[in-house]
Amino acid sequence: MAVLTAGTKAPDFELKTMDGKKFVLRDELARGPLVLAFFKVSCPTCQYAFPFLDRLERAYGHNGVRIIGVSQNNPKETTAFIKEFGVTFPVLLDDTDKYPVSNAYGLTNVPTVFWIAQNGGIELSSVGWVKADFEEISRKMAESLHTAPPVMFKPGEDVRDFRAG
Repeated sequence: MAVLTAGTKAPDFELKTMDGKKFVLRDELARGPLVLAFFKVSCPTCQYAFPFLDRLERAYGHNGVRIIGVSQNNPKETTAFIKEFGVTFPVLLDDTDKYPVSNAYGLTNVPTVFWIAQNGGIELSSVGWVKADFEEISRKMAESLHTAPPVMFKPGEDVRDFRAG
């Protein structure tokens, strides 16, 4: 199965947060759209992408659209990743034996990022680091708040257009 694409209905799921609380997709979508970002702690492209995703979190907070990480690792490894890469958005734990949610979304590589509209439809599906997709997510987040997108990349910063996952 290939990764789910734009126009597809996002499969509903229930996972635990890092602090053991229950996260149910359909309940969370009732509050607004989500950006789901799947990752593995050992993935160099995830290590590259997640600090940029966190810039979105810091720029927009949980206003309008929320960013949610989905880890394919155990809690200890995930905690270390969160700390090392400064992740401030919530992170869920996929089952590290069978990855039921990752499989339901057709993941073949990480990072894989989905924009899920409030109606449950996938509006953006991105595998690896794709700068244009990141910029699109930022634009959509700003649009949802009726504001201009902030500058996400620092002058002189080497930000690649693409990096395979």
